[in-house]
Amino acid sequence: MAASTKDKADKETPLMKQFNEIKSKYPDAILLFRVGDFYETFGEDAVKTASIVGIVLTRRANGSGSYIELAGFPHHSLDSYLPRLVRAGYRVVCDQLEDPKMTKTIVKRGVTELVTPGLSYNDKVLENRSNNFLASVHFVKENAGVSFLDISTGEFLVAEGSFSYVEKLIQNFKPNEVIFQKSNRAQLNELLGERFYTFGLDDWAFTYDYGYESLNKHFNTKTLKGFGIEEMNDAIASCGAILYYLNETKHDKIKHITSISRIEEERYVWLDRFTIRNLELFNSNHENGKCLVDVIDHTVSPMGARLLKRWLALPLKDIDQINERLQIVEYFSYDHELSDALSAKFGLIGDLERLISKAAAGRVNPRELVQLKRALYLIEEVKEAASKSENPQLVNVANKLNTCIPLRERLEKKLKKMLLLLFRKEM
Repeated sequence: MAASTKDKADKETPLMKQFNEIKSKYPDAILLFRVGDFYETFGEDAVKTASIVGIVLTRRANGSGSYIELAGFPHHSLDSYLPRLVRAGYRVVCDQLEDPKMTKTIVKRGVTELVTPGLSYNDKVLENRSNNFLASVHFVKENAGVSFLDISTGEFLVAEGSFSYVEKLIQNFKPNEVIFQKSNRAQLNELLGERFYTFGLDDWAFTYDYGYESLNKHFNTKTLKGFGIEEMNDAIASCGAILYYLNETKHDKIKHITSISRIEEERYVWLDRFTIRNLELFNSNHENGKCLVDVIDHTVSPMGARLLKRWLALPLKDIDQINERLQIVEYFSYDHELSDALSAKFGLIGDLERLISKAAAGRVNPRELVQLKRALYLIEEVKEAASKSENPQLVNVANKLNTCIPLRERLEKKLKKMLLLLFRKEM
C-alpha cells in the first residue's frame, strides 16, 4: 500500500505535486492556483468552482495514469469570480512568487491571502454600506467572551456575559463569519444554529495568556487597562483567537487596528432576533417589502450608512446621549444651508475608513490614494464649517476632528513624485 502511494506520488507532474503540497495545508479551502494568466482549480475544488461561478469543468491527466477535474478563469477576472466563491466558504488565492521569465524550473507559488467571509479588503466582496465583521466566541461554563473585528475598517469590539447576551450581540452585529473552539461545536450550534458561517480552531488559540500577550504585543502596551478590558478574561481569550486567525490567513498588516473598545451591556437596549425580525429593522418579512433601515437611510456615505445600522441595532439608554443626538438633528432641520453643505462634503469624502485600512495593509492603488488625499482636505472643510455653527454639540464634534495635515502633505508629495515618474516613463 505504501509502495503504491509512493509510485503514484513519483508519477505526479511537478505542477500537481506543488498543488497537492499547498492544498494539504488548507484542506477546507478552495485553492485558486495561479498558472500563467489563469487561476486554476483541481479535483473537488474544480467541481465546486465550476458549479458556483458557472464555468466549464474539464479533465486533464494528472501524471499518475488517471485524470483530475479542472476549472479555471483569467487572473484579471478574479474580482468578478471571487465574490461568488466567498459565499461558499474559505478561498485561498495562491499566486506566483516569482517571475516565470526569471526561472528555468517550476515557478514558485505560495498562499498570498486566505479570503474568508469575515476577512477581506476586496471592494467587490465587501458591501460598502454594511460592516464585514469576523466574530470570535469563547465559551466558559455558563458565560462566554466575544469579540468583533472588521478588518476593512479597523473596528475592534469586545464583550462578555451570559449565553443569551452573547447571542443577542451576535444577532445585532450580524458577523459574516464566526470562529470558535472545535471542542465547543455543540454549544455553538445550540446558541446560533445554522444562521452564520462558522469555522473551528484548536482550543489553545482561545487561552487567556495567549490573548493577553497578543493584544499587548499588537498595541505595544504592557497592560490593557487603558482600553477598559483588563479584567475581561473571557473576551481577551476570544481576541487572541482573532489575532491568531489573522496571522494564519496572511492578514498580518494590521497597524490600522489602533484601539479596542468594550461594549457596555448597561448602555444599550438589547434586542433579540425575534424582535429584530418582527420589527423588520433590517429585512422585510414580505416579498418586495421595505424594512425600517430602507425607509430612514438617507446617508450620503458608506460610513454613515454603517453607523446608522449600528445605532439602530444598539439603541441607547442614556438620556443625555440621546438628547445630544436629537439636538444636532433638530439643529440641522433649521439650518438647511449647513446641512446641505456638510452632506455634499460627506458625499465627496467617500469611504475614508476603508481607504485608510487598505493603505495600512498595502492594498491601496494610486486612484484610491488620490481619493484619500481629497478626503483629508474635505475633513478640514467639514471641521471649519461645523465649528462655526451655533450648536454646542456640533462644535464639540468638530473639535474632535483631526485634519491630519502632516499626513496630507506627505501624501501630496508622494503622489506628485509618482506622477512625475510616470510622465518620464511615458516620454
